[in-house]
Amino acid sequence: MSTPTTDRSSDAAQPKTTPSIRGALVATYAFAVVMASTTLPTPLYAIYAAHLHLKPFMITVIFATYAVGVLAALLLFGRLSDQIGRRPVLFAAMTCSALSSVIFISSARLPTLFAGRLVSGISAGLVTGAAAAYISELHHDRARGSSLATLATMGGLGLGPLVSGLLAEHAAAPTKLPYLAGIVLLIPALLLLGIGETVPRRPGAVRALVKPQRLGVPAEMRVPFAAAAIAGFVGFSLLGFITSLAGDVLSIGLGDHSHQTVGIVAFVSFSAATLAQLATGRLSTRRASLTGLAVLPIGVVLMTIALPQKSLSLLVLGVIIGGAGAGFALRAAVLSINQQAPPERRGEVLSTFFVIAYIGISLPVIGAGILITTTTLLTATVTLAVFVSVLATGAAAILVRLPTSPTSPAAS
Repeated sequence: MSTPTTDRSSDAAQPKTTPSIRGALVATYAFAVVMASTTLPTPLYAIYAAHLHLKPFMITVIFATYAVGVLAALLLFGRLSDQIGRRPVLFAAMTCSALSSVIFISSARLPTLFAGRLVSGISAGLVTGAAAAYISELHHDRARGSSLATLATMGGLGLGPLVSGLLAEHAAAPTKLPYLAGIVLLIPALLLLGIGETVPRRPGAVRALVKPQRLGVPAEMRVPFAAAAIAGFVGFSLLGFITSLAGDVLSIGLGDHSHQTVGIVAFVSFSAATLAQLATGRLSTRRASLTGLAVLPIGVVLMTIALPQKSLSLLVLGVIIGGAGAGFALRAAVLSINQQAPPERRGEVLSTFFVIAYIGISLPVIGAGILITTTTLLTATVTLAVFVSVLATGAAAILVRLPTSPTSPAAS
């Protein structure tokens, strides 16, 4: 799971390129398919757990391996597309995405699942910054380009489990066919070969292939950054919980063992997040963030209440509200950092933000897996609800105490 950051080279001199709607759409498609591939395993975790006798804790550890891959790629290759161009990095991401699917297809053993998730995370880390920047540079309207990148990210993340769940439920070879579909969907993205490059290869680019990204936050923006980082942490925690443990919530809590239902629930959560992110353009970043932080806990509480009630409709409602809250909070957090960070340190601050956010997709989710394994599902979801509510309240408290700046559109 990943969110487009910003064009890290926007403050540097760029070559004059001819805007191309077709090019932007092809890059958007490639971005979406790579992101979809990262969530293909979501409805399949129950199958792996049954075949390998895995507890929920181990499922969450497998899931969290993805975050390790994303962070490694972001920290080591975060500026790579600024050095060698957007297209080579996108093709590298597509290659890693296909390789991840091949690994999953080859075997359903535990080491293979870890390897597949790690490579999948690397593909997401590579594609995120490069594709978001490429789409923005190719589209004649940067605001619409940013919206396309948002749609590709969250839309792709939601499409993956939907496709995988439908195939796993209604077709043969449920642990192979979804990944074959992921590879096939990558083929049209080869149209990128006909799209122009927007960044020239720079001298010394080879030496810059692996260059760790510096982390840090300017002293003057540490307080607003804290609010943004907490919002990102909480939003990723909820989406990570849904993506990794939706199968357990449905099977243990509601007695629903359908792979299709798991895929639909995950799809609904990311769809809600996508719509919320697109809607942030009508709100100031402050209001969008406060909206997300207020809505997030409501979604988790509804998901928790759905368990003793054994209500699928209530669970779906909670997932929709929680997903929307996460979408508002995450988009507002990134836009707030873009607006406030000094241009020369924007990439550094964004990298720091995403390190914190991906810790949110790892540790709390693993903690939930431990609680489900050692106690009950209800205990885990109640704990998550309290955890999300406390952190969201803390972030909101920081925001309301900050001086009010002139209202600016969230998309500015």
